[in-house]
Amino acid sequence: MKKIYFMLLAMLVMSFAFTACSEEAPFSTATADDEPRILDPIFPDRINGSLPIVANINRDANFTMKLTVTPADYTSVAWQIDGKEVYTGASLDINLKAGVYGLKVIVSTGVGKSTSREGIIQVNPLAGDPWTKNIGFERIIAPNAKSRLYGDNLDKVKSLIIDGKTIAVNTYINSDNQSYIEYLVPADLTDGEHRVTLVDASGNEYGGNTVKVTRATLITSGANRINANREWLMTGVNLDNIASLTIAGQTITNFTRQSASEIALICPALSDGDFNLVGKTKSGENVQFYSTNGITIEQTVTVSSKTVLWQGHHYVSWDLPDNSPNKTFNLIGQDVFAQIKAGAVLSIYYSVAPEAEYHQLRTTTASWNDLPGTSVIEFSQNGVKEIQLTQDVLNKIKEQSGFLCVGHGYYVDMVTLQ
Repeated sequence: MKKIYFMLLAMLVMSFAFTACSEEAPFSTATADDEPRILDPIFPDRINGSLPIVANINRDANFTMKLTVTPADYTSVAWQIDGKEVYTGASLDINLKAGVYGLKVIVSTGVGKSTSREGIIQVNPLAGDPWTKNIGFERIIAPNAKSRLYGDNLDKVKSLIIDGKTIAVNTYINSDNQSYIEYLVPADLTDGEHRVTLVDASGNEYGGNTVKVTRATLITSGANRINANREWLMTGVNLDNIASLTIAGQTITNFTRQSASEIALICPALSDGDFNLVGKTKSGENVQFYSTNGITIEQTVTVSSKTVLWQGHHYVSWDLPDNSPNKTFNLIGQDVFAQIKAGAVLSIYYSVAPEAEYHQLRTTTASWNDLPGTSVIEFSQNGVKEIQLTQDVLNKIKEQSGFLCVGHGYYVDMVTLQ
């Protein structure tokens, strides 16, 4: 009996020992040599190579984010907005003016190991705020040159601030009933991207997104397509510096007109096809060309028998209010269609807006009725939509007050006729 008693007592002691072990406080097994990782939040994947939107907020709300990282005891967290460090620590709480911002968070260890995540912060204006929109290439600007910004409620804007410099503005309304402000770019602005602040008469400040300052001779539009033997107009910045342009081995030094913002010449008598275009400035530097793939010193030009009815970079979204110029694309007048003969082909060249959640294009009359034989198309890459302009289509455009491109999440870049 005594033996059984001692056995039970021993088992009871062991039970207490195991219980004590199981209740021991947890401890970290991570070391300073571990690879740093961001456990939470999970950043979305890139969309067609573009950064994802990680926050979509109104400008009266702060952007907030907290990171869970490992090894937590051996890492530092740095937050960058538009490439500039704004804070260090595991969580960020910051107020931003309306606009689009690039976010990057970098997690590093003391031994030099690091990882990072990137995304876009979309901060929306409030109703009634002054606000700027992208219409074309007006955000690429040159020092000491006039420039414009388009948008809403711009009559409230009395000045701009760019890189700490206050700039007076004038407000206008163009023939398409779009309001815009015009300003003189300071001569001493440094090259690069700068954020714009809109200031009203009371000194209140609003976001205006960014502009890119360049002293380079840069052609931004009109260089990629032309008809042989026709006047060829290209626009950009610092174009008064161009001395020559060479296409298909033919160098042109005489221009029909030339200014800081445009240059025009007669295209040589070339057959349809693709040709390389290069240029030189008066100081011997290369002329630069802007494209969706970046800035180059050589441009591929398509010489075509097609007639270009419109060319630019016009955003379209049916999610916008009715008074927005980007609710639809309506920049080809009804009088143009009145001169077109049945059987012609209308080609709409479009490009995706990578920040949009979806991309749809629809061609209608001004009454938003589908053109005969057409429907909504969905896409995720740049492309061309062709429409056979039958007599029925032309009649509908005439009877219902014009032609529209509607939909969401894309730019109309060019419309041609053949």
